Amino acid sequence: MISRSDKVEHFRALHKSGCFVIPNPWDIAGARMMVGLGFRALATTSSGYAFSKGRKDGANEVSRDESLKYAAEIAAATDVPVTADLEDGYAETPSGVTETVRLAAEAGLAGLSIEDRQPNAGNPIRDFDTAVARVAAAADAARTYNIVLTARADGLGKGIYDLEEAIRRLQVFESLGAEVLYAPGVPDLASLEKICGSVNAPVNHVLGQGVSSLTFEQIAQAGVRRISLGGSLARAIGGALLNACREIATGDFTALETAPAWNVLRSPKPVL
Repeated sequence: MISRSDKVEHFRALHKSGCFVIPNPWDIAGARMMVGLGFRALATTSSGYAFSKGRKDGANEVSRDESLKYAAEIAAATDVPVTADLEDGYAETPSGVTETVRLAAEAGLAGLSIEDRQPNAGNPIRDFDTAVARVAAAADAARTYNIVLTARADGLGKGIYDLEEAIRRLQVFESLGAEVLYAPGVPDLASLEKICGSVNAPVNHVLGQGVSSLTFEQIAQAGVRRISLGGSLARAIGGALLNACREIATGDFTALETAPAWNVLRSPKPVL
């Protein structure tokens, strides 16, 4: 049994060893499949989990308790570090964010992410000072409970602020103690390179938002240390299910006949 502290240190070491891919499961079966294929860390996905429950992401339709429960199940079911997508910390105040960080550590997680986004369709991004205060609280708590904090600047991808503001926020988040930085929705490779060159902490880049069709090598050469899949994998699986059901609805059962056996799904052949 690997201890949580060992997973935390392994997670930190991964970010120092070069660029790596961290996939985003939303259930135990998927998590074990990913680990079986050789992935060395996992990240939960708020959007993928919300989709699996028929709910909307980023709208407080999934509670903190629910999110932590499923993240804890994945962490307990695997021997690799797991970092949780905890949206805005499920809290309105810095003290509430502190409590979320504590609960994440108690859930057995090696890391967590906190966004500057908020569940308000008319005003989806928190102002600079509020965002900074919340990350400051999260960083203090992360040091106390020994957990890797990823701080996110979501306004770039939402079209609320520009690249310069995203970098300003990320630089302050880093100065406060965030160990990993993350700006979803980067529009192009040059912007990704600029973000990585403007901070010292490892940068996460998510696939499925912003710039597309980049190779692993291009992303790594831009300076990224961690590539996450976000909700892209959940959307891909949802698309496969939709297509299979469309075929079945017409009387074509080919998708079922070509599906892999359970033993293949439980013990996939490693690719790494």
